[in-house]
Amino acid sequence: MQAEDMEVPIINNLDDNGDRQRPIGKDVFKVQQKESESSMESPNLEFEYGDTDTLTAELSELYSYTEEPEFALNRDYFEEDFRSHARGRRWTELTLEEQRTYVMRLLDALEVTDRDKRLKVARAILYLAQGVFDECDTEVDVLHWSRHNVFLLYNMGIFTALLELLSMEIDNNQACSSAVRKPAISLADSTELRVLLSIMYLLVETIRVQMEDDRPEWRAAREAFKNELGSPLYNGEPFALLLFTMVTKFCSMNAPHFPMKKVLLLLWKTILFTLGGFEELQEMKVRGRKRLNLPPLPEDSIKVVRAMRAASPPASAMELIEQQQQQKRGRRSRRPLVKQDSLDTYNERDPFKNDDARDEEEDPEDTDSGIEGEVDPLDRDVIIQPPPPPPPLRPPTERVNFPKGLPWAPKVREKDIEHFLETSRNKFIGFTLGNDTDTLVGLPRPIHESVKTLKQHKYVSIAEVQIKKEDDLQQCPMILGEEEVEETPTEMLYLGMLPNLSQYVIALLKLLLAAAPTSKAKTDSINILADVLPEEMPITVLQSMKLGIDVNRHKEIIVKAISALLLLLLKHFKLNHIYQFEIVSQHLVFANCIPLILKFFNQNIMSYISAKNSIFVLDFPHCVVHEMPELTADSLEAGDSNQFCWRNLFSCINLLRILNKLTKWKHSRTMMLVVFKSAPILKRALKVKQAMMQLYVLKLLKIQTKYLGRQWRKSNMKTMSAIYQKVRHRLNDDWAYGNDIDARPWDFQAEECALRESIEKFNSRRYDKNKNGDFAPVDNCLQSVLGQRVELPEDFHYSYEMWLEREVFSQPIQWEGLLQNP
Repeated sequence: MQAEDMEVPIINNLDDNGDRQRPIGKDVFKVQQKESESSMESPNLEFEYGDTDTLTAELSELYSYTEEPEFALNRDYFEEDFRSHARGRRWTELTLEEQRTYVMRLLDALEVTDRDKRLKVARAILYLAQGVFDECDTEVDVLHWSRHNVFLLYNMGIFTALLELLSMEIDNNQACSSAVRKPAISLADSTELRVLLSIMYLLVETIRVQMEDDRPEWRAAREAFKNELGSPLYNGEPFALLLFTMVTKFCSMNAPHFPMKKVLLLLWKTILFTLGGFEELQEMKVRGRKRLNLPPLPEDSIKVVRAMRAASPPASAMELIEQQQQQKRGRRSRRPLVKQDSLDTYNERDPFKNDDARDEEEDPEDTDSGIEGEVDPLDRDVIIQPPPPPPPLRPPTERVNFPKGLPWAPKVREKDIEHFLETSRNKFIGFTLGNDTDTLVGLPRPIHESVKTLKQHKYVSIAEVQIKKEDDLQQCPMILGEEEVEETPTEMLYLGMLPNLSQYVIALLKLLLAAAPTSKAKTDSINILADVLPEEMPITVLQSMKLGIDVNRHKEIIVKAISALLLLLLKHFKLNHIYQFEIVSQHLVFANCIPLILKFFNQNIMSYISAKNSIFVLDFPHCVVHEMPELTADSLEAGDSNQFCWRNLFSCINLLRILNKLTKWKHSRTMMLVVFKSAPILKRALKVKQAMMQLYVLKLLKIQTKYLGRQWRKSNMKTMSAIYQKVRHRLNDDWAYGNDIDARPWDFQAEECALRESIEKFNSRRYDKNKNGDFAPVDNCLQSVLGQRVELPEDFHYSYEMWLEREVFSQPIQWEGLLQNP
């Protein structure tokens, strides 16, 4: 058992004097037994992964609990203005034309110069976007009127007006400088920004979500808004670039009052809306393969993952100690022979387990936590006590209930076939034929069969086609000519992000580090709580508990937004062009993203996923419709009754997927996982009984298995079996054995430099304005060259004679040198 995997519980046994007593062995064992039983009983999590949580949950996470009094403020400002216009009628009683007229009036009022009046009007607009909740009886009514009002506001052009106000607030140097000088920043410093960002978020999120009963004009508005957000209409760049600028400005300490949670949520939803979610990505991938004449995908990965079942969580260290003690007691006791049919039943229950593996696992010195649940009851009977009379055997069809075949079709790359043939030719013939995969002369029959099988499962990715095309364009720029680049939203976003890409990536990772639960507060770290801390700090225990829950919830939402945003960017850039993905990946790696994610998982992940940092009665829209019950310390501690926290499990899966994308097919980055001792951290994450999360953990374990040594593999046979069952196979990938692996050197710097060189060539060829300067035609005609108009400064004619004297007459010209051969 590895030392780093031991999780020894701390048992506080104090005597009357306060001194620590040495615990009695039997008591310790009881406590350990209780803990092991609780860990073994972790239930399956009924979690369905998607682009986002439910609309209600996504809307409620926009607001901090400290912002709750502002709901009533929005309503009061709206009713104060609306009363003079409607003459006793309610908003829900007006006709559509009357509503349009009133919104137009609000739009005009947004353009006044008085800052306070503008804020009041913005709050009235926010109340409309929130669904005029004072006139509604149920949460469904609030969402209905919110949707109606949001489409009305968008059609009246409210988003453009809000964008101008947002730009003014971002450039408000007075607010920035006063916030920098303040010792403590609170909710009041970002009031205008929070109101504007809240309206924009409600517009983006409500219009993005498509409902079955949407009107045709709403569907048209959705497409128009999507194109508007994705195109460079705002100062020549997409709207997302403005939000990225806010993130970098905040992280550089120039604007510490920016409400970062709202900015990140709006940025994530904007990217999700304009580029598309995971379902759209799959469809785009299918269309892309069809356009490149590649064979269709072997399966729909989204459906395969959803159909997977979670494996039992790994045993904790205490379970393993208990199991070893039982085995020792069992060996000392005289036990009768076990009937053969019981052993057969046991063997049939685990068809992937052979005799050798079973013998290895039963050795107490080699036992470690793999994917295993509690000790099998039948096995426990065998070891501890004489077995009871065997139960009547069930029919064989009921006894073994495993899915037919493995979930994924195996894949083989072209270079894998080339490597296999190169090795075979060296062995049997003595020379190689380069990249020729068709000539099999001189090779024995089994090799022919192997090559045939490999070719049947050959998979050519879009990335491989893009890399080959890029190499051809670099080698033959004159023959192949200009590449036609489609102006997709992803392409325009990349073009806008490229100049400051490293700043954006570093800023996002700084925020992720500040919001991670494992991070310790430092004096030089950025303050992400500017939009959650109230002006007056809590004075009662209840207020402190409420603020503590609010702060933890605030951090969880930031982690959720950043993890989803980074994953979306990586996936869309990879599909658009592989080198766009590689430059973002490299910036992430150089900014220490890999150790940051591992640090995030180096915690009690079960506690994080089951955290109850939410107060249901304070969530929007529940808090604006129902009467507020009296909050007590007990009710805050109890939290909700959910088995898990959706956003935390979503964040964990996203971070694991990002880590997979960064390390896949990158030898040096895989070695970083080994160097940072990620295996025990990842194995602890397997305790979460959720199939998708387990899949990505097992993928990360699979790529480093061959480097962890034979002893680790021998001690973790259950984990190895789970990898075999759940992760896709590469037919000639020696992941489980690692033969001759020590001979392969790894040079992180050399591999990353070679990749960086390819990326820079791609960027200069595709985006450099002075591209192909070496191949531009040269004008050799003297009259043509002298006749060209040259742009000169306005005051040049004043110093023209001096310039002639200095640059022409005073310079000796060696005319003879022109006649000599160079």
